Amino acid sequence: MFRFTTGDRAELYGAILQAFGAANERLETALGVDDVRGRLRMIGWLDAVHDDDLQAALGKLREWQLLDVVQNHAENYRTAEEYERRNLQYSLTRRGEAAFAGVEHALAVLASTGALQTAVLEAITDRLDELYVLMGDSAASDRRVFTTLMELEGHLEALLSNTKAFNGELQRLLRAEGADLATFREVKAATVAYLQEFLVNLDQRGQAVATAVERVEHRGVSLLHARALWGAELPPTADGDPAPAWLERRRARWEGLQSWFRPTDGARARVEQLHDVARRAIVTLLQVLDRITESRRRSSSAVQDFRELARWFAAAPGEDDLHRLWSAAFGLGPARHAHLAHPDPELVPSSGSWAETPPVEVSALLRTSGRTERFTRTGKVRDIGGIKAARAERARKERAELEAAWDVLGTDGPVRLSGFRMLDHIVFDRLLDLLGRALAAAPDAGGARRAVTSDGRVEVVLRPCPDGGRAVLRTSHGQLEGPDYLVEIRSPGVIREDTG
Repeated sequence: MFRFTTGDRAELYGAILQAFGAANERLETALGVDDVRGRLRMIGWLDAVHDDDLQAALGKLREWQLLDVVQNHAENYRTAEEYERRNLQYSLTRRGEAAFAGVEHALAVLASTGALQTAVLEAITDRLDELYVLMGDSAASDRRVFTTLMELEGHLEALLSNTKAFNGELQRLLRAEGADLATFREVKAATVAYLQEFLVNLDQRGQAVATAVERVEHRGVSLLHARALWGAELPPTADGDPAPAWLERRRARWEGLQSWFRPTDGARARVEQLHDVARRAIVTLLQVLDRITESRRRSSSAVQDFRELARWFAAAPGEDDLHRLWSAAFGLGPARHAHLAHPDPELVPSSGSWAETPPVEVSALLRTSGRTERFTRTGKVRDIGGIKAARAERARKERAELEAAWDVLGTDGPVRLSGFRMLDHIVFDRLLDLLGRALAAAPDAGGARRAVTSDGRVEVVLRPCPDGGRAVLRTSHGQLEGPDYLVEIRSPGVIREDTG
C-alpha cells in the first residue's frame, strides 16, 4: 500500500495522490490527465512532467491498486486525440484513500507536539453531564444524543493522542543531552513549570469525570448507544447492516473511557498513572537542573580537563609530541624509588649510567602505599582475663535471676493466670515467654496446650478457664489485660496428676 513512498519517482507519486486528495475535498471524485496536471500545479508542483511520465505514474499507481480508471462516456469528443486524452478518468480507490490518509497522519504526528490539557478533562465532564441530562429527557432529540456522544469521543481521542505524544516527548527530553546548556536549562525549567501547573487539581478533575461516567452508566450505556445509533442515521451499505460494527466501536470507546477514569476490573485508573509519570518527570528534571547548575558553579572539572586533553592529543603534529604530552600530563611526579641505594654503594661508581648499573630491589609496598617495609616489634597480646571474668559474672547473675523467676512462677498444680496479679518485671518477662510458647503450640484433644523451654527444664501447660473471665497482670512498668487461663508450670521430670 505504501510502495509509492519509495523509489526515484516517490515525490511524483505522492504529489499525484495529494492532488486526488485535494480534489476529493472539493467533491471531485474523478480526474482526467489534464485535470491531474492542473491539480499538480495547484498544490505547488512546479516541475515539468512529460505526458509519458505522467501516464506511466498513473499506470503504476493503478497497478498498486491505489487508483481506479473508468471510461468517460458522457463527454463529446471532437477529435481522436481529444478522445485519447479525455476518455480515461482516474479516481482514488479505498486503498488509495487509506494510503494517502496514512501518510498525512504520519506527517501530522511528526509535526505535532503533545500537550496535557486540563480543558479537555473539563470538556469530557461537560459532555458526560449533557448526556446524562439528555438520557433523562425522553423528548430530547436522538440526533442531539449522537452529536454529543461524538463530541465526547473526540475529546477522549484528543486526550489519548496528546497524552501519548507528550509522554514520548517528555521521555526523550529526559534522555536528551543538549549541546546548548542555556537553552537546555530553559526548556527543562519551562517543562517543570508546565507539569506543575497541570498537576494542580488533577485529582479533583479526574474524580469529576469518574462521577459523571457513573451517573451516565446508571441511566444505561446500552440505551445511550441505541439512541445515538438512531440519531446517526447510518446509510445502507453493500456489505450489510453497518449498525453492529458501529455499536462495537462505541462500546470499545466507552471501555477506553472507563479504563482512564473508572475501571470496572479493579485496576488503577490511567489518569492516576499519568499523575505518577508527571511527578517522576518533575523530580528527574529538577535533578538534571541541579546537576547543570552545579557544573556551572565549578570553573573546571575533571571531565572538562580530560576533554581538553583529548583535543590536544588530536591536534598533536607527531608521535614524539604525543609522547611528550603524555609525559607532561601523567608523568609529572618523580620516581618514588629513586632514593633507594644498593646494599654496598661503594661497589657501584656514582659516575656510572643507570642502564649499566645492577638493579636495586624495590619493595612492592611502594606501588600501593608509597612506603617501604618497616620491621617493628610484634604487638602485645591483649589480656582478656578481665573480659572473661566480666562475662562469667554476667552469666551467673542472669542464671540466678532465671532460677529466682522459675521459683516464683512454679505452681503446685493448675492455677488461674489472674492469680499472679503483681509481678516483678523480670519475672513478668519469663511468664510472657512461657505463655507465648504455649499459645504457639497446637491444643491436644482435651484443649490443653503444652510447651517446654529451650533448655528443657521448665514445662508449661495452658488450659482455657471453664467460666472464661479476664486476667490483669501488673508490673512496675504497667499492666497487661487478656483472657484468663489455667496455668501449670512445672519441671518435665515431676509427675503430677492431670486435672484437665
